[in-house]
Amino acid sequence: MSTLVSSPPGSQGPGPMQAALVEALDLVLASRAAGPLPGERRAVGLGLGTELAQIRPYQVGDDVRTLDAAASARTGLPHVRDHVPERTLTTWLLVDVSASMAFGTADRLKSDVAEGVALVLGRLAVRRAGRIGLLTCGAPEPQQMAPSAGRSALVQLRRSLAKGVAADGHAPEDALEQGMRRVNRLARGHSLVVVVSDFREESRWARALRALGARHDVLAVEVFDPRETELPDVGHLTLVDPETGQRVEADSSSAELRRRFAAAELARRDGLKSHLRRARARHVEVGTDQDWLRALGRSLR
Repeated sequence: MSTLVSSPPGSQGPGPMQAALVEALDLVLASRAAGPLPGERRAVGLGLGTELAQIRPYQVGDDVRTLDAAASARTGLPHVRDHVPERTLTTWLLVDVSASMAFGTADRLKSDVAEGVALVLGRLAVRRAGRIGLLTCGAPEPQQMAPSAGRSALVQLRRSLAKGVAADGHAPEDALEQGMRRVNRLARGHSLVVVVSDFREESRWARALRALGARHDVLAVEVFDPRETELPDVGHLTLVDPETGQRVEADSSSAELRRRFAAAELARRDGLKSHLRRARARHVEVGTDQDWLRALGRSLR
């Protein structure tokens, strides 16, 4: 596995993360995803909590502190109150570590930005006694971290993300789709699922994303590089697809070629936005040429 997943050349890491920006993002994410206090999401079953589930006749072994005086007086028989237990939010991170994430022509690589986004959201997820889980996709052997809480969860998350991205030509087929389906199987109860990817894989993942959106809150963080949106006029180019290893030669001095490239990219982006909208996923865009933490905060407001 170590020969197929490594830190790509040119990786600089996510860069500094200003504490004030992280604090501001904490408030935004809390109000949109988990609520300002633990207990705003209902758990399955009965237990200790503040929300009433039912009033039922007393049974031997019930806690006498749960007796309901009004119901007992009204019926002449002792009755107890059952409550819905409170639980905190579990956040699942699905992080794309395919070879295309090792691309970057601006301040840092796409994988650096993805790592920073995952670390910040993981840090915020555990602040209110929440739990964080991780699944990577795009490498021959995806990594999985079971949901856990506290400082140890953040240490484990950082170590997992630091392993890097897949080597060129080692991308499994439909990796993003398979990752989404796996998260949907692993996530128990209502969760926040954050997909961090460049979404440059063919959109066969769209159905899996809709299935995720039907059960969970989904945040899709698209990481892009400005060079992917337009082809510069730099003459003859030899390009290699990092996912498949396929080589392509192109004459970028051709105005027609540049026009077709821009049109194809625009169509791809329109399709991506349509798929995310149908899945009821919130779309956030962060670039390698931006202060990605500020861009993340602006998008979530």
